[in-house]
Amino acid sequence: MPLFKTITPNSTTQVYIWKVEEPLEVLAKSVNLTPHCQTRFDSMKSELHRKGFLSIRHLLHVAGYTDQDLYYTENGKPHLKDGKHISITHSYNFTAIIVSDISEVGIDIEMQRDKILRIASRFTPLKEYKTLANDEAVVRKLTIVWGAKESLYKIYGVKGLSFLQHINVADFDFDDYKSTAVINYHGSQSEYSIDFLEFEGFTCVYALAL
Repeated sequence: MPLFKTITPNSTTQVYIWKVEEPLEVLAKSVNLTPHCQTRFDSMKSELHRKGFLSIRHLLHVAGYTDQDLYYTENGKPHLKDGKHISITHSYNFTAIIVSDISEVGIDIEMQRDKILRIASRFTPLKEYKTLANDEAVVRKLTIVWGAKESLYKIYGVKGLSFLQHINVADFDFDDYKSTAVINYHGSQSEYSIDFLEFEGFTCVYALAL
């Protein structure tokens, strides 16, 4: 089982990351999907997406759950039937979940790509990145900020929340591996801790409500 990494941010929270290396048939073994998730799986055209979907079910098993313990609200946000908080992400051959007993959580994995330079102005003020040494550093930092805002969007779960206008990630150094963030939306403010790690050309960011 290619469980790539397990992280324990605190005593009530676990992060599980999977590196997808198995054939689809191997991943499908011992996975019993709910009718809703089976329909979703059957509609997927990409084998990579199918593998990612099944590997997340293996991560659920590692965390002590099955697909039957998971349900989705109308906006697509996942929940666990026992009341614990969960967030799910996948990118190419990596998938991850974060589970917390008490905190609202969000997680995101992104491949580090130059493409992010073209869309950066849509989610963050570019003037904040002028001091970085080179394009590689800019791509790394933008990917972390994007992942943080994706994670926070998953927590908040409200349509209309703007990455650029409503979510602010505090500046950070790469060596810190953490930051903080604030969401200001319709007069309401909430604060979050942000942690990140980089591996094999990917960035994983996860957020916890404070």
